[in-house]
Amino acid sequence: MIEVYTANTPNGVKVTIAMEELGQPYTLHRVKLSENEQKSPAFLQLNPNGRIPAIVDTEGPEGAPLPVFESGAILMYLAEKFGGLLPKTPVRRIEAIEWTFFQAAGIGPMFGQSGVFRRREEPIEFALTRYRDESQRLTEVLESRLKDNAFLAGPELSIADIAHFGWLDNGEKYAGIDLAALPAVRRWRDAMRARPAFQRGLEVLR
Repeated sequence: MIEVYTANTPNGVKVTIAMEELGQPYTLHRVKLSENEQKSPAFLQLNPNGRIPAIVDTEGPEGAPLPVFESGAILMYLAEKFGGLLPKTPVRRIEAIEWTFFQAAGIGPMFGQSGVFRRREEPIEFALTRYRDESQRLTEVLESRLKDNAFLAGPELSIADIAHFGWLDNGEKYAGIDLAALPAVRRWRDAMRARPAFQRGLEVLR
C-alpha cells in the first residue's frame, strides 16, 4: 500500500493524480500546512526537508517500508513500481524524464517565486518582473513542445504532464503568466482537466 502525505498545492496534487491515473489504491494523509505539520518530527522522518509531498511504500524493496520524498522522485518511483506513466521506448522514456526535470528545475521554482512576490502587500517591482518574465519564458518553451505533441513526452500521458499540471492549472492567477498567445498550452491544460483521474486526484484534496 502507498501511504500518501500531501496537501492541496501545485506540488501536492501530483501524487494523488498519479495514483488515480495508475489505478492503484492508496491511503491519503492530509498534511495541515497551516499548522506546520510538515515540520513535525514525525513528518521529518519521511522528508528531512520538511516539504510535501512524501510517500511511504509499505511494501517497498524486499518487503520493507520505504519513504520517498521530492515530488519528481515520487513520480518516477510510482511509475516504475506500477509499470505506467513512463513510455516503454527509450527515446520517449528519456523525453518524459527530461520534461519532468524541466518542471522541477524551472517551472516549479520560477512559478513559486512569482507567486510569493505577487502576494506581497508591498510589491518589489524588480522581483515581480524577474520571476513573472521567467515564468512566461518557460511556459513558451512548453508551447513549442506542445505544438506538435499531444503530451510532453509525445503521444502518451506521462509523469511529465502530471508534474506540470498543478502549476499550469492556475498559472495566470498564480504566476502572472499570459496564456492568450499560447494555444497549445491551453489545449493541453484543458485536456488534462478533462481526464477523470485528474479530476479525482484533485477532488480528494479539496
